[in-house]
Amino acid sequence: MSDSDPGASTFDLVVDDMHVGDRLDAFLAGQLPTLSRSSLRRTIDSGGVTVDGSQSKPSLRLRSGQQIHVALSEPVATGPQPEAIPLELLYEDEVLAAVNKPPGMVVHPSKGHGSGTLAAALRHHFERLSTVGGSTRPGIVHRLDRDTSGVIIVAKTDEAHAKLAQQFSARTTEKEYRAIVCGVPDRDRDVIRHAIGPHPREREKMAVRDDHPKSRSAETFYEVMERFGRFSLLRILPKTGRTHQIRVHLSSVGLPVLCDRLYGGRARITREQLVGKAEGKSNATEDSDPLIERQTLHAYRLRLVHPISGEPLELIAPLPNDMQSVLVVLRGL
Repeated sequence: MSDSDPGASTFDLVVDDMHVGDRLDAFLAGQLPTLSRSSLRRTIDSGGVTVDGSQSKPSLRLRSGQQIHVALSEPVATGPQPEAIPLELLYEDEVLAAVNKPPGMVVHPSKGHGSGTLAAALRHHFERLSTVGGSTRPGIVHRLDRDTSGVIIVAKTDEAHAKLAQQFSARTTEKEYRAIVCGVPDRDRDVIRHAIGPHPREREKMAVRDDHPKSRSAETFYEVMERFGRFSLLRILPKTGRTHQIRVHLSSVGLPVLCDRLYGGRARITREQLVGKAEGKSNATEDSDPLIERQTLHAYRLRLVHPISGEPLELIAPLPNDMQSVLVVLRGL
């Protein structure tokens, strides 16, 4: 992305194999999430978007390798203001950094979450961040759900951002999660392969919907690390990166993530309740101090290739205290 003047911005994009057949307007909405669909449509209709040098309609179906140029006449949002929010830095060099996102932190501004975001914290901690994701997502290459903790990679330059994004798109990165789930698998490891699409009734949820036209293929490998009565600790390697993928897939096979409000029906649990459920007691009482108040899902490790040096890079975020506390209780049963 480059700014030609304060009132106009230009973007140059290349269609990769994953987006072959996508409509032009849908592709742009996904690649430029800081811009509204109505703004993008007006830009296309006014001739501000060219594909391989020619003006196109919003319904154009894209081919691999096509060059798209976007020239906006409307100003781009300024993005979040810097906020002095503490961050745990896992790695840093001249072109990228990695942070251990705490649970409860939203990655970028959204409706109802204008402050306290990772984006605002990054603006405070780093002098330079990439602009590829737009002004509201400075340096942010990928994301985690608000209540999921763990490794997030941050790009400082546009070149690093583009090369990192390409790795995620090509699925050459390796992401490893840890989750405490309700239930005990009958096998030590398995792969869940089910397409994920919008939930038929609840807008904020996703669901396994293999035959829905808006569903996208998804694959999740899991391995049992420990079993505790009615709970398990899993090591999870998702091959794809669909919205809520791990949570939806595990719930679909009877292993919902503990304290997952959307897919597990509970957002908090106390020690007494955890012990009672682990021992099969249905009348466990609630004490005053919750042991954990968010889904027990953590992005533990990320393996990728350094975008400039080409060297392998492994980033690890230690398991957070709230999940450690749950494991201490379960291991003591």
